[in-house]
Amino acid sequence: MLEKLNCYVKRLGIFLITVALIAGMAGCFSPRSQDLEIRTWYDLDAIRNNLSGHHILMNDLDSTTDGYEELASPTANEGQGWQPIIGTGGDPPFTGTFDGQGYEIRDLFINLPGKGYVGLFSIVGEGGRIEDIGLLNVDVTSNAYIGGLVGANSGTVSNSYSTGSVTGEEGVGGLMGANSGTVSNSYSSGSVTGENHVGGLVGDNQEEGTVSNSFWDTQTSGQDNSDGGTGKTTAQMKDIATFSGAGWNIIAIGDPGERNPAYIWNIVVDDEKTYPFLSWQS
Repeated sequence: MLEKLNCYVKRLGIFLITVALIAGMAGCFSPRSQDLEIRTWYDLDAIRNNLSGHHILMNDLDSTTDGYEELASPTANEGQGWQPIIGTGGDPPFTGTFDGQGYEIRDLFINLPGKGYVGLFSIVGEGGRIEDIGLLNVDVTSNAYIGGLVGANSGTVSNSYSTGSVTGEEGVGGLMGANSGTVSNSYSSGSVTGENHVGGLVGDNQEEGTVSNSFWDTQTSGQDNSDGGTGKTTAQMKDIATFSGAGWNIIAIGDPGERNPAYIWNIVVDDEKTYPFLSWQS
């Protein structure tokens, strides 16, 4: 009897181990459940619960999108507005990927004068990647290391832009406050105000930080300098030659409503000239 019981226990153990292995293998080949498709401000806010995931923006977010009043408006969080993804500098950095797919995040409001590392994202760490996203009409206020898109970047930011207003004291940039990572094919055209390490695109480019093929508007930003990037006048920022000459994947179109997704960037060069904008990716 004891021998039969031992045999049963062994078979049960083998069965449980097999089930565990199959479950583990299934997990390896299945999409990770924590990765997000972002359609609302609530979805965007949920990134902070999965800082190493791969997240994709599925549409524009603005003041009419679900969650704006509670999370990103001037009345959200007792007048503080959006809480930067991660929060403050003491938290783990964002090390996942955020693919904007050419969509825009609009009307973002942040008022955190007592904090540092402030932007849509607080800190992007090594391995983190943000790409193909536009920020339009942002209003960001803080003290140290502040930008429209990122407070401080040690990862990779590419094919992105920010417009609006960024106000701080030290380490203030239209796109990001501090950079020790990589920034490429990006621009800022918003107003930038600060006291130390202030730049139209990047406030403080640190250590091994590199900024390539990126620009800021010297007129709308109110800044003649940036710690990285190339300053251009508003007319030059609306000239396709500025960007095609830098190797951007860009094409001129006649109407912003007629985006050409065969190119990463589109720009209107007729009578109603525009800054470059991202085409929606299929």
